[in-house]
Amino acid sequence: MRITSVEVIRLNSGRSPVPGAAWHPTVVRVNTDEGVSGLGEIGLAYSQSRHGSFGAAQDFAELVVGQDPMAAEALWERMFRDSFWGLGGGGFIFGAISAIDIALWDIRGKVLDVPVYQLLGGKTNTQMRSYASQLQLDWGVPCHPLVDPREYGEAAGRAMAEGFDCIKVNPIFFGPTGEYFDIRYTGMLDRSLLKAGVDRVKAIREVGGDDLDIIIELHSLTDVNTAVQLGGELEEFRILFCEEPSLPLDPSGAASIARKLPFPLSGGERVYGRWGYKPYLQSGALRIIQPDVGNCGGLTEAKKICDMARSYDVAVQAHVCGGPIAVAAALHLEAAIPNFVIHEHHAAAAMQENIELGTHDHRPRDGVIEVPELPGLGQELSADALRRADIITVA
Repeated sequence: MRITSVEVIRLNSGRSPVPGAAWHPTVVRVNTDEGVSGLGEIGLAYSQSRHGSFGAAQDFAELVVGQDPMAAEALWERMFRDSFWGLGGGGFIFGAISAIDIALWDIRGKVLDVPVYQLLGGKTNTQMRSYASQLQLDWGVPCHPLVDPREYGEAAGRAMAEGFDCIKVNPIFFGPTGEYFDIRYTGMLDRSLLKAGVDRVKAIREVGGDDLDIIIELHSLTDVNTAVQLGGELEEFRILFCEEPSLPLDPSGAASIARKLPFPLSGGERVYGRWGYKPYLQSGALRIIQPDVGNCGGLTEAKKICDMARSYDVAVQAHVCGGPIAVAAALHLEAAIPNFVIHEHHAAAAMQENIELGTHDHRPRDGVIEVPELPGLGQELSADALRRADIITVA
């Protein structure tokens, strides 16, 4: 079996879940001379990555055309080492490697007639707890910025009505009057922004009661000072863990925050490969890692990262904010690893426009989600998604 071509597919799904940020999941389809094709998604579906991810996938496709799709390790090493730039990492580089790698796992699952999780070692987790992610964008209705604390409580109530017993929110993503982008998050937080954040989390806790777990998301907007400042104010609300409180390029900053806050830190959606995670694990900065299968190096590398984390007693919650292929890939990884803790169900994944990009609707029911059982990833792109997509073929 040989790879005959790679199609790079930029999906045009319409509305973005985040105000002012483009939404453009990019998928690769690897085709073979035996008629079996596999899909993989780049984990850069939003913000300023539209052209970079689309171009990088075309460049890396040239490295696999003509090769054996069953040779997972050899092809990963070829993309990582023979590309020259792969050795330096980075989002676009590892995004392209990841998508092609995921597509190769999809092919192998289809050829062997088994779900991908079987190839990763078999199912360790049957039903996976899930949380409602990015509550500052509301829940169960078209995504839009929430400002008033009462709105945050109402959104939490809607998520709980769907069966979720855990939510994630960035309480300072939007300013006290709804401003976005034009906010200073470093140095020390303005008192009005700090108060708004605390009041929003308080409203969620009051609606959710003791049975609701709350994850705080900070998107690396804060620095050591402001993360500690906000974290101290939120301690009374029993925070499950805090995600990306500092720059992903600064493991020592995260370690400093971890020593000062009473709840665990998580992160990893902008950390690439085993080498990127190594200092975070060695320092104990992160107790929950969040590799995105679509940009950490694909399933080949994600499994190694998770196994490495296991040796440090670090748990895993795969980051997933993309199209249906990204969701499926994350589910197969999480089903197979013993250090899985919870699955992210992003506000974007709940959008109908995004759901309709795939042929199957993989979403939580009563707060738990199951891995697809079809051969390969168990997900395909819909005919409508392909009709509206921009497609370049590399052969």
